[in-house]
Amino acid sequence: MSTNARRDQRNKRNKSSQIMKDIAYSILFNIFVVIHMLVDYLVELILKWYWGPTRIRCPPLQRKRVILTYSVQELAKMIRNKDVSCYEVVSAYIDRLNEVNPVINAVIDGPFIEALEEAKAIDDRIQRGLISENEFAEKPFLGIPFTTKDSTAVKDKLHTLGIVARRNVKAKEDAECVKLMKDAGAIIIATTSIPEINRWQETRNNLIGQTNNPYDSRRTVGGSSGGEAALITTCGSAFGLGTDIGGSIRMPAFYCGIFGHKPTSGIVNTRGCTLRTGREVSTMVVAGPMTRYASDLRPIMKVLVGPKATVALKLNEKTDLKKLRYFYCTSSGDIRCSSVHPQLQRAMTRVVDHFQTIAPEGVQKVTLKNSEKTSQMWRYWMTQEPASFNNLLGNGKQLSPFVELAKKITGSSEYTLASIYSLIDSIMPPEKADKIKEITRQCDQDLTELLGDDGVLFYHSTTNSAPYHYSAFVNVFNFSYWCLFNVLHVPATQVPLGLDPDGLPLGIQIVATRNRDRHCLAVAEELERAFSGHIPSFIID
Repeated sequence: MSTNARRDQRNKRNKSSQIMKDIAYSILFNIFVVIHMLVDYLVELILKWYWGPTRIRCPPLQRKRVILTYSVQELAKMIRNKDVSCYEVVSAYIDRLNEVNPVINAVIDGPFIEALEEAKAIDDRIQRGLISENEFAEKPFLGIPFTTKDSTAVKDKLHTLGIVARRNVKAKEDAECVKLMKDAGAIIIATTSIPEINRWQETRNNLIGQTNNPYDSRRTVGGSSGGEAALITTCGSAFGLGTDIGGSIRMPAFYCGIFGHKPTSGIVNTRGCTLRTGREVSTMVVAGPMTRYASDLRPIMKVLVGPKATVALKLNEKTDLKKLRYFYCTSSGDIRCSSVHPQLQRAMTRVVDHFQTIAPEGVQKVTLKNSEKTSQMWRYWMTQEPASFNNLLGNGKQLSPFVELAKKITGSSEYTLASIYSLIDSIMPPEKADKIKEITRQCDQDLTELLGDDGVLFYHSTTNSAPYHYSAFVNVFNFSYWCLFNVLHVPATQVPLGLDPDGLPLGIQIVATRNRDRHCLAVAEELERAFSGHIPSFIID
């Protein structure tokens, strides 16, 4: 037999062997998917039985308080034009907060009654003509009430980080993002609940318990800015500030049907957010706005980044949507995640179809290389964060996962099961650093080359609408649809897209490359215009 013939025969054998391997992998993959779907179905069935048929929703909003449904920009204009007093706005929000909190259980500290005195002082200055047009321009949020999560410091208010050991600790100064909003005229009225040290996919702690979804109290609000999202969507707050290290703004925003923007890493100072100094060189955490209206995101971002960065990021410039290029992805490819629900796939299709009519080049379907390894990437980069979860959870002392697990079993632990789960994960075999760094580099490069300066990616928020409380203990990897963009340090905006047949919010993420936050915000505004945006979790009575 000639050399060429032997080579051809080897190639045929290799090709046949590869085909067989591909077939075997495909069969195993499909078997795993089917098993995963059955497990998901069983978990939902069990939890549906456990929580029972009673679905408590947010209390109705009295028609006389319909002003609470207005956008922040509308309220600011009305206060400036003396169409409504600042006191009326603040007191209405405080009343609504007190009305909805027994259902959603979202507030750690507040409402702050001194906010009413601050509102009166603003009204007095407005009535006496002591506020110039320049001051109104410098304080675009003058008299607007807002809230922030407990882990973001508010001077002289509780700053517990969700742990029992800090139940009485108060912040000595405002976090930078809170200070900036106050300087812009906004009035803080409460701080909201979080999971312990912000690290879990549900908002639950041993200080106030579990925060409930306003659309269905049996369902999760996500984490970690879960209290914020629940309060904003119920009109208990005009807008809020969240932080995001693995989806902590976008996850609750999705589950509660509001808008949330995760900025490009580093453009918003994080001093005072979960004890950070704001000088950390490398971190995935960002601070950003959470609102009921897309149109409110950009003005808040301009305050948070400051005048110089506003110019550098071109936040004042109008984005021509026809000049952007659009892409979409239908799956992360991670077989450990649940399959994306058909309702969310249909929501994606609606978005794609809409932008097909806007973009001259249409919308292109893509697959992101290495996105199936998102959870491994995030897990590794969390170990590179400046702060240690174990140390923060122990309030300065190292905790033993085994000791805390034993305490939990005997009913004597100060911590939730979610935190103990995270402690155990921290002692599991680590990811291979060199491998993860290379995968991250490749993923970052691929996304940057794909989107460039003018590209936008539509990406699923997660695999299903708000699940029942405790589902995350089984479907722990579903959050990877959010955390990919923390790993890559790129901006991403969560946009609501109506409700599913169960009355739960649907949504999608808009992603761009670093410092192109303006593209995400512009597309979010277009989606709000096209698909009505936020749908209230209550009726107006």
